[in-house]
Amino acid sequence: MTPPEAPLPTDPLQEPVFAAPWEAQAFALAVLLNERGAFDWKEWTQTLAAEIHRPAAEPRTYYEHWVAALERLAADKNMTDLTELAARRDAWDRATRATPHGQPILLENDPLAQSSAGG
Repeated sequence: MTPPEAPLPTDPLQEPVFAAPWEAQAFALAVLLNERGAFDWKEWTQTLAAEIHRPAAEPRTYYEHWVAALERLAADKNMTDLTELAARRDAWDRATRATPHGQPILLENDPLAQSSAGG
């Protein structure tokens, strides 16, 4: 069962602060990791700035830079490794493509996860 999504926060003009729930989740994750001592705000701002200025094959949104900075810090701090991050990114991509329009995207929707779970 998928938990209900909270409404996206709005600014004083009732405009959404985040364009999509994943942006709010990325923001919250950075705050939580900072609060738990995984990195300090100086490290965060330096890493985010480096990601914003890093050349990319395709243009990225602000929060795509945000996620890239989170991934880089997680790898640099040995919270995960780049191979695991790439595998998880691929699994989410497969789950996204396998999810019917309008349905929540869940990692369990990854066809490879389903086939490996049964055998």
